[in-house]
Amino acid sequence: MSSPTGPASGLPVRMPRPRQPGRHRRPEPLAAPEGAPALVLAVPGTPSTATRSLVEEVVSIARSELPGLDARIGYLDGDDAEFPTLQSVLAHASEERAQRFEQARAAGVDVVEPDGPVAVVVPLLAGPDNALLRRVRQAVMDSRVAADLTDVLGPHPLLAEALHVRLSEAGLARADRARLFTVATAADGIILASVGGDEAVQAAGITGMLLAARLAVPVMAAALDEEGSIAATAEQLRSSGSQQLALAPYLIGPELDPGLLDEAAKEAGCSAAEALGPYPAIGKLALAKYTSALGIAPPQPQGAPVR
Repeated sequence: MSSPTGPASGLPVRMPRPRQPGRHRRPEPLAAPEGAPALVLAVPGTPSTATRSLVEEVVSIARSELPGLDARIGYLDGDDAEFPTLQSVLAHASEERAQRFEQARAAGVDVVEPDGPVAVVVPLLAGPDNALLRRVRQAVMDSRVAADLTDVLGPHPLLAEALHVRLSEAGLARADRARLFTVATAADGIILASVGGDEAVQAAGITGMLLAARLAVPVMAAALDEEGSIAATAEQLRSSGSQQLALAPYLIGPELDPGLLDEAAKEAGCSAAEALGPYPAIGKLALAKYTSALGIAPPQPQGAPVR
């Protein structure tokens, strides 16, 4: 029989757990500050409906990570109608901010004219490509809009994770041990294919070391846009003992010329995985570049642990 204060038998009473203070509390969700600059993805390559779908998914990921984010898409080779150019997107963002300021002032709201950047431009590139980056910088200058330009997305552990996933999806690498999945055709040597010359190969090599740690196989970077680079790298891997190679594009997709990857795979005599595409890491890294540029730093995206 129980009393008003608890069981008469002396059994323990489950009490509500007090709310934990300090670092044990769940952090408050972060939202974009009111009036924050727009995040503008600078998209290289020839625009297409497939490219637009890919980039819109990247933008959706970024928005889900930071509610209230003003995210836009500008194409280096756009047409200002179906595929707006980077210049026109920046100009439109500047006009909208000026209109909001004028409307607030006309309504009697005491506002200070914003003096920060109108936008933060994030190149949609996994690694450096000087030719494309010069075009992005020129487009920002031609727009005559105050905009910050960030670095490219890599190298980063999340990109090594994305490469691992794309290889496993193509049956060219073992998936993580948690799923107890093995692949009989798993490659014992990976060619990490980049675009952008020697600097791009060096940057891809950093992510390649992270990928090698995940897969426990040798990974070497090569340039898709340099004649003989892929074949030479394939020969180097085979001479060191690798017999079953795979090609992993260190590319998001829009910057990749159609057919170039297939030609490289034939040149190396191996199969190829898909480009990184709208893997969640791409949206998270684009957002991290944006928040770092503005000094609003949510927790930095972390890669999955090496299996």
